[in-house]
Amino acid sequence: MRALRAAVVLGLFALDRATKLWARRVLSARGPMRVLPFFDLSYAENVGAAFSLGGGFGRAANAFFIVVSAALTVYILRQLRRWPKDNFWLQAGGLLVVSGALGNLYDRLVYRFVVDFLYLHHWPIFNVADSCITVGALLLAWGLRDVPESSTT
Repeated sequence: MRALRAAVVLGLFALDRATKLWARRVLSARGPMRVLPFFDLSYAENVGAAFSLGGGFGRAANAFFIVVSAALTVYILRQLRRWPKDNFWLQAGGLLVVSGALGNLYDRLVYRFVVDFLYLHHWPIFNVADSCITVGALLLAWGLRDVPESSTT
């Protein structure tokens, strides 16, 4: 089971890295690509949190989010061992959040910003890691509804 969880995290991390590398190479040079009338692929460098929140603080925001991402990753990894192994929602949600946090943490450490490229019109630009974190957080919320409080601390 441990190997499967590691493979899921590595697979999602690799997908995030591959898509961001493509965006840096292709989209940054070419410009936005229309996919659907409401969806573009468009390169952006984000120093804020998911969906560009908190980006107005520049480098200070990046340092803050490095600390938050690292702490969140360690906390979720610790909790994954404590949460019931048969609770699919908690286990899947935790793996998604860890994968996304690691993907964006990598960008912050290497580039000092996060590469975003998925743009649904009228919604802030995001990436695969942001999607993992968002879906993972929803799964965690769903999974935590039936877990005794002693299992969550």
